[in-house]
Amino acid sequence: MENPSHDLSALFKQLGLPAEQASIERFISTHSPLPQTCKLADAPFWTAAQASFLREEILEDADWAEVVDQLNLLLRG
Repeated sequence: MENPSHDLSALFKQLGLPAEQASIERFISTHSPLPQTCKLADAPFWTAAQASFLREEILEDADWAEVVDQLNLLLRG
């Protein structure tokens, strides 16, 4: 059985955020750069539910982990 593959648009939908490319780019530019000392899930712009989801996906190396890592890198730039 294959692991599901998710992209940034799907992640933004999962987080309840606008998922169009322009909205994703605006979100990243608005919230970048995230300080290296701040874990992605601890960033102040997430709701408690969003932060919990991001934290769980990374800790469990779940099927969303790869795209969560991608978002983390984009926010560091």
